[in-house]
Amino acid sequence: MKIRTINIMFIIIVAALINACASVPLAPPEADTQIKNMPPPPDEALLYVYRDYQFAGCAVMFNIYIDENRVDGSLGVNNYLVVALDPGEHRFSYVATHLAPSELPSYLSEGFLPVHVNPGNKYYIGISSQHGPTRTKMVTAPPKGFANCKLIYKSRQPSTVVATKKREVLSSTAEHQQTIRSDVDTLPAATLRINKNAYAIVIGIEQYRQKLPSADYAVSDAMLVSEYLTKVMGYLEENVILLQNEYATNVDFVKYFEKWLPNNVEPGGTVFVYFSGHGAPNPKTGDAYLVPYDGDPSFIAQTGYSLKRMYAALGKLQAKEIVVALDSCFSGAGGRSVLAKGARPLVMNLQSNTVLSKNMTVLSASAGDQISSTYDDKGHGLFTYFLLKGIKNEDVVNPDGSIKMDDLFGYLAPQVERIARKQYNNEQMPQLIDAKKN
Repeated sequence: MKIRTINIMFIIIVAALINACASVPLAPPEADTQIKNMPPPPDEALLYVYRDYQFAGCAVMFNIYIDENRVDGSLGVNNYLVVALDPGEHRFSYVATHLAPSELPSYLSEGFLPVHVNPGNKYYIGISSQHGPTRTKMVTAPPKGFANCKLIYKSRQPSTVVATKKREVLSSTAEHQQTIRSDVDTLPAATLRINKNAYAIVIGIEQYRQKLPSADYAVSDAMLVSEYLTKVMGYLEENVILLQNEYATNVDFVKYFEKWLPNNVEPGGTVFVYFSGHGAPNPKTGDAYLVPYDGDPSFIAQTGYSLKRMYAALGKLQAKEIVVALDSCFSGAGGRSVLAKGARPLVMNLQSNTVLSKNMTVLSASAGDQISSTYDDKGHGLFTYFLLKGIKNEDVVNPDGSIKMDDLFGYLAPQVERIARKQYNNEQMPQLIDAKKN
């Protein structure tokens, strides 16, 4: 049987979710309307799978399976996806995203819903975390709750499906047959202790409006970090803002750092900031800047977002703990840094030029005169790979979801240095910066 996820022409760009579940990329409203109203192909059926608002909270998300093949994307509350099916018999199932692979075969073989579809028809299945697939029904008219659901854009690896019986990753296109999956892509099993006063801004910018060099893996790394926050570290999904590519402009930085965080973070809260993308120096002042999607290194003071400005905004929060992780570099010497045409790379002193509040800690991927590398063997940024590997394997997360920063840094720093030197003949020494070290 042939199964394919509907292509939305792809006018759709990954959008940051700013309603119920912030870590799920959504399609633009016009695409959502188009897909809800599209006629089914004459030789196929359309199956809409959705989660109504009345079901369980955002902390649990679901992977969808048809005939034991995983469909692209994970469903949060008020989300839906659409699949095109060959006519005939199929088996529908879903599992919580935090389940280990060893739990999937028995669940899928025992808890599936048999469905029969006819060509040229539409079908709808609503799911809940409170009932298994065998209690779920398929209907042929749009249910009331479906109208409020929003179309998700894609999963972190949009062209892959998982054949759970064979325990192997398959690719639906030749382009993705070389897709790399590493050990950190499988989240650790965790009993979540939800922290309602934990907030995060996660940013991944891989492509830039000014046609700057690509920051490889930045978008997928940001999506994976958001999954670790919500599924391992107890962050509510509505408390995690995910900004990617053209949804991570200078205006978005100002909006979320200087308005959204102050409006939401309460005294004693926790804040986590992750940035993966290019940094740039200001040749006139020596200041370090994050480069938004619309940033231009030739006009970095006007189009960038300086670390000083970000640290100042974060320092005004009444949070108990603020952690900033930067998979970027700022000298302009290459890697994940860019430079105005005609300017020379700078030696940035990230330690002495940084003024942090006493509740803030910064993990930077490299020293000020170094570059931040990718780890192509693993399909991640080098710094991000070991950041997540440390969270997964090194017992650095406290029961309340906070991070033992010294322990995490003690693990990742020598690992990053070793791989950078061994594989790339490059010096990359991550930095741990806090108020005590300034």
